[in-house]
Amino acid sequence: MAIALAPEISTWPDDDPQLIGSRCGACQAVTFPSQARCPQCSAGNMSDVLLPRRGKVIAWTTQGFPPGPPYAGPTGADFTAFGVGLVQLGDVVRVEGRLTESDPAVLNFGMEVELTMVPLSTNENGDEIVTFAFRPVATDAQP
Repeated sequence: MAIALAPEISTWPDDDPQLIGSRCGACQAVTFPSQARCPQCSAGNMSDVLLPRRGKVIAWTTQGFPPGPPYAGPTGADFTAFGVGLVQLGDVVRVEGRLTESDPAVLNFGMEVELTMVPLSTNENGDEIVTFAFRPVATDAQP
């Protein structure tokens, strides 16, 4: 059985999951993850909003060693390097997240990506823990 690491932040297990952010009723600022108060104007009238599934990578790096706490993924010999990116989701919000691609020769600024869910670890019951990530969108570019 697969379970989400943080079930409150996405619509997974929908076939086409979306991240859940919040929008301020006063100034219209959008945040991810959802917040009770607006970081822009401090208003407390935030409402949930589904974020776009696709966006563009505006910054990226690779994570070659296990992150510090509260990281819940594999460590030691089980750890595999992964990409991390700052993704601009439409004109709505920027989200920092895992990338399914970690090869610096493939990653580039402006590349189009879409939301997906990826395995992170297995819990003590043998359940697969999944988290969100962004994968490159295939292009139909001709040589």
